[in-house]
Amino acid sequence: MRRTVGIGCFVLAGLAATGCQKKPAPPAAGGMQGLPVQTEAVKLSPVPQSSEYVATIKSRRSATMQSQVEGKLTQIRVRSGDHVTAGQLLMEVDPQHQVATVDSQRATERQKKALYDYNVSELDRQRKLFEAGIISRDAFEQAQQAFDNSKADYQSAAALSNTQVQQLAYYSIRAPFDGVVGDIPVHVGDYVATTTILTTVDENQDLEAYIYVPTERAAQVRQGLSVDLLTTGGKLLEKTKIDFVSPEVDSTLQEILAKAAVHATPEILRNAEMVKARVIWSTTPMAVVPVLAVSRQGGQSFVFVARQQNGHTLAVQTPVTLGDTVGNTYSISSGLNVGDRVIVSGTQFLVNNMPVMPLPSA
Repeated sequence: MRRTVGIGCFVLAGLAATGCQKKPAPPAAGGMQGLPVQTEAVKLSPVPQSSEYVATIKSRRSATMQSQVEGKLTQIRVRSGDHVTAGQLLMEVDPQHQVATVDSQRATERQKKALYDYNVSELDRQRKLFEAGIISRDAFEQAQQAFDNSKADYQSAAALSNTQVQQLAYYSIRAPFDGVVGDIPVHVGDYVATTTILTTVDENQDLEAYIYVPTERAAQVRQGLSVDLLTTGGKLLEKTKIDFVSPEVDSTLQEILAKAAVHATPEILRNAEMVKARVIWSTTPMAVVPVLAVSRQGGQSFVFVARQQNGHTLAVQTPVTLGDTVGNTYSISSGLNVGDRVIVSGTQFLVNNMPVMPLPSA
């Protein structure tokens, strides 16, 4: 009995030893097929170092229209947004009182002129009598004095009439130059004074962007810096340059005023419009990658880099620090080296260290 048990134990021990020495089956000959992907090499590209500010478009020729006289507004001949030419009538203030003043002064002028004309003929008559010895020198000199007085009175009355006529012109408000009418806050029948703002006229052909730069940039802001004017949505409107930098800081804003010429047509930019101004301080070569190569997860930006490992190409998930966008590319501050091949297609299907098959470049 003991012999039978011993033989059984020996057989079990042999089987156990044989099982422990057995190796796992080798993987399939082909292995996992790589996902076909397109790649692009990381390269250096000039990247502008810039800051964005809010800019206001202003006309270099802009006039605030105010009346030079007081009275009731009787006519408004334009509307907001109308294009007007130099000298075009915009509004009229009731001129009746001034018309009466002009008529009265002209009547006085005619009276003075009649007396002057009489003294002209009277002086000539008195001169002839004096030369003939009929009247005394004293009588002749009195006629001369009367002529001089009437002449001075007439000239004064004529000058005053001319002044009153000029004053009459102030009751008609006219455009100072070709431009566009702004807001009209007054209405027919309103009483206007010399401090009342009637409207504005802006020449949209000669615009400039007002950009207020923080004092921290005082050492960098200068004439000639490139500026991109953008819509609030980021669409480029115009490329221009700073052509004026204020020599002093704005006491209210504590910022420095810089101006840049604007050549866009009124259909693109208008007076008082607010836009974004991207001031480009310098241009630095940086690594760039296509926007399609960048993915985000948990607030972290990363790209998949195609790397060779043990004879296979793997998609290695690589964290990167993004800089500014340049067209359809991102600048990369850190995480990549020039020459790395980033995957630009099928990134939504990739996981870290997944086999891929780079496609030939087109």
